[in-house]
Amino acid sequence: MNRCAEAAAVAASGPGAGVGNAGLRPRIVPRQASFFPPPVRNPFVQRTRLGAARRIQIFFLGIILLPIRALLLALILLLAWPFAAISTACCPEKLTHPITGWKRKINQPVLKFLGRAMFFSMGFIVTVKGKIASPVEAPIFVVAPHSTFFDGIACVVAGLPSIVSRHENVQVPLIGRAFIPGVPVQPVLLRYPNKLDTVTWTWQGYTFIQLCVLTCCQPFTKVEVEFMPVQIPNDEEKSDPVLFASRVRNLMAEALRIPITDHTYEDCRLMISAGQLTLPMEAGLVEFTKISRKLKLDWDGIRKHLDEYAAIASSSKGGRIGIEEFAEYLKLPVSDVLRQLFALFDRNHDGSIDFREYVIGLAVLCNPANTEEIIQVAFKLFDVDEDGFITEEEFATILQASLGVPDLDVSGLFKEIAQGDSVSYEEFKSFALKHPEYAKIFTTYLDLQTCHVFSLPKEVQATPSVVSNKVSPESHEESTSDKKDD
Repeated sequence: MNRCAEAAAVAASGPGAGVGNAGLRPRIVPRQASFFPPPVRNPFVQRTRLGAARRIQIFFLGIILLPIRALLLALILLLAWPFAAISTACCPEKLTHPITGWKRKINQPVLKFLGRAMFFSMGFIVTVKGKIASPVEAPIFVVAPHSTFFDGIACVVAGLPSIVSRHENVQVPLIGRAFIPGVPVQPVLLRYPNKLDTVTWTWQGYTFIQLCVLTCCQPFTKVEVEFMPVQIPNDEEKSDPVLFASRVRNLMAEALRIPITDHTYEDCRLMISAGQLTLPMEAGLVEFTKISRKLKLDWDGIRKHLDEYAAIASSSKGGRIGIEEFAEYLKLPVSDVLRQLFALFDRNHDGSIDFREYVIGLAVLCNPANTEEIIQVAFKLFDVDEDGFITEEEFATILQASLGVPDLDVSGLFKEIAQGDSVSYEEFKSFALKHPEYAKIFTTYLDLQTCHVFSLPKEVQATPSVVSNKVSPESHEESTSDKKDD
């Protein structure tokens, strides 16, 4: 199948088919499943709405329950303190092994009882499902989802096992690396099946204090702790902890009936930055870790792209880029070539480009097209008289012809590139490297022209095209052009 046939096939099935010259499309970039948008638009926001009746109920229950539960909680913590102090006495500041011997035998049953009493005093009713594996069967427990401040209840139910964490997270003891040892693990699921969610903490929503108060003002809070069957890694998973972790995560998500995303703390930072740029906060959520690994991008690069995106989308409603904003940013009219580029960015074909699509588009479409060779070919095309400079007239002539807009005003775009009355190759190259979108427009135009040539009769295709000999000012060799021969 030649390129023209491929373009025709895309045109027949893609958005905008049959409109103008849209039937001649360049090859569309395959949509990798790893780049599909996450199923949850913003997992860092939890909005628990309280009606008037619910507020009144919380107020009156809080008058009675909150003081009682606060006193019980303080008493239990006071009783637990000496046992915790005995457990850690004479131990190094940074523990590398679990506490064993008489300290564990004496303190573990007491602290386990006090832990259960603490959660009971706060109104938690715990239901346990499944069978707890022995340390020999599964040396490691894996608990999910960790979305509340009360998830420690799983540790109490499991018998206060030692918490596994890497050295850097010694001050954050609930972050572990359970899959690196390559040993069997037992997944543990947490559910809070309550009509009113007063436990889930996210980046935006109720604070820790507010959640504690709301939870303590409920008559009771139901919790389900389910111990799943032990998962044993195969040989491939033992050598690849990420593969093992991914399988167990998928298994747990399926059992919980919740979606999976690859959002991380960096997405929170981007979300805050998006809000500071007057964009919807969810605009910054791109699943940073996955995108940066796939596209070889760092934090500074994606943060810079967010500034660029905000500059384009600031005039649109909803913080997304439409075809008009896209054309205005590029200082070009809405044409078939521009529609082709927009369609390549618009991965879900909803008629707009979000920040995730913008980042992927630049990395997958524009940056690979913005090579030294392409820049040289583009400069040679614009430099009609081959004097090593592009005048505004030459610039306008080529753009008007390539975009099919005879009355196109290019003065604004030309002034951005030129520092004087003409554009040198270095100026042209500098602008092209800073704005890779234009490289993709140029290659899209070349693809359309190629398809047009392939669709002509063979005798027309055989007609020699005009050959230009001056690629860039870096080539100083004298040669004779076809124009001079004429």
